[in-house]
Amino acid sequence: MAIRKVGVVGLGLMGSGIAQVCAQAGLPTVAREVDQGLVDKGLGRIKKFLDDGVAKGKVEAQVRDKTLANLTGTAKVEDLADCDLVIEAIVENLDAKHALFAALDKVAKPETIYASNTSSLSVTEMAAGTERPGRFVGLHFFNPVPLMKLVEVVSTIVTEPAVVTEVKAFAGAIGKTPVSTGDTTGFVVNRLLVPYLLDAIRMLERGVATREDIDNAMKLGCGYPMGPLTLLDFVGLDTTYYIANIMFDEFKEPSFAPPPLLKRMVLAGHHGRKSGRGFYDYSQKS
Repeated sequence: MAIRKVGVVGLGLMGSGIAQVCAQAGLPTVAREVDQGLVDKGLGRIKKFLDDGVAKGKVEAQVRDKTLANLTGTAKVEDLADCDLVIEAIVENLDAKHALFAALDKVAKPETIYASNTSSLSVTEMAAGTERPGRFVGLHFFNPVPLMKLVEVVSTIVTEPAVVTEVKAFAGAIGKTPVSTGDTTGFVVNRLLVPYLLDAIRMLERGVATREDIDNAMKLGCGYPMGPLTLLDFVGLDTTYYIANIMFDEFKEPSFAPPPLLKRMVLAGHHGRKSGRGFYDYSQKS
């Protein structure tokens, strides 16, 4: 089965990016949110991203217009009925995801593939709550979706091999490079990245080096585009804390345990760039 029409549920930062790349690849894309206000906000985010690209000469006006023409916003689950692939990008809450897929089971055609953009929850647990566990995968994109080339294709022990093949072909068709992984918490990237970030916090916490020296050491010594503490501020300290707790609960390995400093910064509301302060202060434009 070729994937010719895509549904994206959730039009937050990740969902709107996923909907954009699907539509930009020429696929009719139905973008669903819980109410029309959030639909308009999500589609507006996509339009602004494309308009900015046109203004900077990075996106052709014709490409922008065709992308927007391929997008349909809706607040109705029923409008996803004829999609070949439905990608879920809602809140990281298992109960909310189960409720969504239960609603999709009532309207989606039997051959529709379900995918979750989860970065930390069990894909197997989500799939088991549907009527088509064999046609369920994880499809983990990275932020910002229109710019990041990687997507993790997560298969469970019951995912049909043909479904994995089809989803990987879809990822290539929308300009992404897929990597295959089993359903283990953190998949590939976060399984390697989170302990690295937490170790950088421990190093700062213990007074081994300053935040600037830690970041510069990894940028100049390892060629990373940004240091770990800057990256933590970009990702969100609250997001990292949430993922680290899930990974520690799963593996019980000390490397996944959130350091006390991270916990206290999150409790203090220092979540990084989005809150104006994390390991660095972003309250001043300079």
